Amino acid sequence: MTDSLGTNDSGPSTPTGRRVPDWAILTIACVAQFMVVLDVSIVNVALPSIGRDLHYSPTGLQWVVNAYVLTFAGFLLLGGRAADLFGRRRVYLFGLGLFTVASLAGGLAQNSAWLTTARAVQGIGGAFLSPATLTIIVTTFSGARLAKALGAWSAVAGAGGAAGAVLGGVLTAEISWRWVLFVNIPIGTATAVAALVYLTEAKRGQRDESTPKLDIAGAITATAGLATLVYAIVGTDTHTWGSSYTLSILAVAAVLLVSFVLIQLKVAFTPLVPFRLFRSRSVSGSNIVMFLIGAAFFSMWYFLSLYLQNVLGYSALKAGLAFVPMGVSIIIGAQIGARLLGKLGVRPLLLVGTALAAGGFAWLSQIQFDSQYWSRVFGPGFVIAIALGLLFTPLASAATSGVAFNEAGLASGVLNTSRQMGGSIGLAVLATIAIDRTHDVLNHGHRSVSSAMAFTSGYARAFTLAALLCLAAFVASFIIPYIRIGARQPSETEVRERLDMLVDIEGEARLTRDPTVPSATLLPGDGSA
Repeated sequence: MTDSLGTNDSGPSTPTGRRVPDWAILTIACVAQFMVVLDVSIVNVALPSIGRDLHYSPTGLQWVVNAYVLTFAGFLLLGGRAADLFGRRRVYLFGLGLFTVASLAGGLAQNSAWLTTARAVQGIGGAFLSPATLTIIVTTFSGARLAKALGAWSAVAGAGGAAGAVLGGVLTAEISWRWVLFVNIPIGTATAVAALVYLTEAKRGQRDESTPKLDIAGAITATAGLATLVYAIVGTDTHTWGSSYTLSILAVAAVLLVSFVLIQLKVAFTPLVPFRLFRSRSVSGSNIVMFLIGAAFFSMWYFLSLYLQNVLGYSALKAGLAFVPMGVSIIIGAQIGARLLGKLGVRPLLLVGTALAAGGFAWLSQIQFDSQYWSRVFGPGFVIAIALGLLFTPLASAATSGVAFNEAGLASGVLNTSRQMGGSIGLAVLATIAIDRTHDVLNHGHRSVSSAMAFTSGYARAFTLAALLCLAAFVASFIIPYIRIGARQPSETEVRERLDMLVDIEGEARLTRDPTVPSATLLPGDGSA
């Protein structure tokens, strides 16, 4: 029996007619998603080693993270659109190939500019690869199988983030920081071979396949505008905010970002970000909260990694292991949030999560140059990580509840983009402020002030500002209206189960022609207008 997307319940088939087991397709999707998520976190523990070997400046070191995050955010929605238009297999292989080659180039980097460029290209590859993995799942599985596949995909994505710090620590300590990038090469190569053998092509419905349209101009202007803005912020450690240099860079960023908005409103046939989505309070409010949360949480991993190694003297391996409890806490928080969402609703969970995060960052800002991990790092880190897990599900629910059902995927993509953009801009601002604070302490402090004391003061200042960002997110949570989960639109899994039930009862031919089947229940690309 085939489902509404033309796949078979017993598994898809290759061009030769051989049946492909579910686990093979699911593995192809999940391994690639694991790589994409892993690469956001795996470099954090390696940052001190990278900075020393490639002679990054204190403020420039953040580009190892931001170069990846900015291009990933800027091209993410474009990658999702490409998977729909050009087919899951083609886009998957393109993204995986670009990601793997960029990993090789980054691992061979001889200077900071080389590595930063490679990381930016990695981000573009990840932006095409990640949506393709989700497309593979939703076009292969249906009904209960889809629910299980999405659960596995989400779990692997979470595991990638949690495993990144540990794996980065092991590779950096035992071999070299270069292996945090080289590790992608054997994984990417093996996965590409598996995709060539097992993965078949599939496209969603498209009215005019001969003239597919991608908003490439929008992706380029958005990415260039954000990168220029971050560059201007980072440059304030040597050029004041009022200097002609900084103002000219900010002007260029403004022109690029205004151009992006105009492209979305006036030019793009299929804009990356349809601004009509933000007419909904739940969509606009959830994206504001996510932007602020992303700005705060990206800084935690970055500054804690530097603090543990540069101040407390941890090895890369020990620093990686120190992050394990926080990875576990995120998973626990996510499970709690998912279970309480139906009972409490969206806004109460957001208020609790943002308040906990603010308190955790305020606690973390009390670190000293001679603090102990268990007394000053573990406790606040645990609270912050629990808060992050609590916020995942309610933010996703709020972002998708205020839009038409056939735009829920787009709204979810916009939310993810807001998180990445918030993280990159927030990291730039907080890193610049932290370095300024460090310089002030060194230049104007007592002679007995050590570099460890100065660094700690800078990191503490960043955590204080992160707490304020979480308080702002707490206030922004009131933008989101009260959402009754029981009144939500049906999930994709539920819709597919209904479609399967109709197929079983009336046959596929009747499903596609029966005027009594409401078009609103059909999934995007399933033939609905």
